[in-house]
Amino acid sequence: QQRLDKLGKWLALAGVAIALVIMGLGLLRGEALSDMLLTAVSVAVAIIPEGLPAVVTFTLALGARRMLRRNALIRKLPAVETLGSVTTICSDKTGTLTENRMTVVVLDIAGHRVEINEAIRENAPAFLEEEGSSLLEQPDQAEQAKALALLLMGGALCNDAEVEQRDGRLQTLGDPTEGALLVAGKQGGVHRSKVLPLLPRISEIPFDSERKRMTTIHRREATPDALPVPLNEELVAFTKGAVDSLMERSTHVWDSGKITPMDDAYRQRVDEANGEMAANGMRVLGVAYRPVDETMAKAPTADTVERDLIFIGFFGIIDPPRGEVRDAVAVCRQAGIRPVMITGDHPLTAHYIARDLGIIGSDGQATSAEHDVLTGVALQQMDDDALAEQVERTAVYARVSPEHKLRIVRALQKKGHIAAMTGDGVNDAPALKQADIGVA
Repeated sequence: QQRLDKLGKWLALAGVAIALVIMGLGLLRGEALSDMLLTAVSVAVAIIPEGLPAVVTFTLALGARRMLRRNALIRKLPAVETLGSVTTICSDKTGTLTENRMTVVVLDIAGHRVEINEAIRENAPAFLEEEGSSLLEQPDQAEQAKALALLLMGGALCNDAEVEQRDGRLQTLGDPTEGALLVAGKQGGVHRSKVLPLLPRISEIPFDSERKRMTTIHRREATPDALPVPLNEELVAFTKGAVDSLMERSTHVWDSGKITPMDDAYRQRVDEANGEMAANGMRVLGVAYRPVDETMAKAPTADTVERDLIFIGFFGIIDPPRGEVRDAVAVCRQAGIRPVMITGDHPLTAHYIARDLGIIGSDGQATSAEHDVLTGVALQQMDDDALAEQVERTAVYARVSPEHKLRIVRALQKKGHIAAMTGDGVNDAPALKQADIGVA
């Protein structure tokens, strides 16, 4: 478009100049002024090719048709040309760079870690029509069974996904991360379909990218002993979200049936475990709960409900990178296109995946999350000019919100980059619209 605008201006200037020259020469030769005006206007009109817009449209249509054969639908024809001029691709991590095939591999509760190995999965009811042994029935987890059951119950209740059995495997309807929690619950013998009637949801506080948490409030409709873990409270709220976000709101910890104050030693242990799992490429989600009263249940807000939480534990979830992405990243670099990862995950998780895919560290230099990853907190403290300078050096952004994505795209454009942006949620719409190419 820029080159066509430039060509159009040059053609217009050239047409006017040539028309004036012809008219001047004609007048010097004694031709009539009316004849020269008619000739000059004719030349000015004729010098601009009338078929140029049609040729451009036809060429872009051919490009869009070729893209459609590769399962890429182009909504606006000019995007075909812009696509060939992209200098930076801003991509989400989950589902784009990774397979979006979430699997819970670690459960961490009150100082104990349980790794879900393949042997446990094969014996778990998640993959069997008949009742088999569950994760909670394994001998080495007997002492932590109550804490594990409460963690699995919280993950199953504070959840909007559904799972159904197809061809002997569980398929997720909804968010894959939440589906992984439901599958883990089934593997542990905590079935959402059985627990939810006993603790029906009466209200909720939806997930928010700023809080990085969601909360559901439930009313107990059965005796405490009928639940996987006895709960005496009539109304209880379960909160699920980023571990660091939950720790800010937690004052106690649930340890095998006992609620104890959360001390600095426990906070340090959780931070270290969270960092270790994130550094190994896991997505980490924590679960906490608290009793609530009728007033909170009727009009729940984050400020009133998501405070003084009782921390239960957290899930370690793997989402392997797509096999073809490494080659795609290499091809982009060879073509002079810089790939950038933008995710809401932990900085260490983002760093691990980015290094594995070659987004950072492809030149053989040592990398670290502290220096290579820009977090949403750090980004929030920068003004637009500082961010415009930072985007030239940063290829990985973590713990960012949709508003941060919009600022990143604007900063790239301010530095002269042609930016493509991928997104799969409604909140990504502003950044997708701002980008030169929006891929949904």
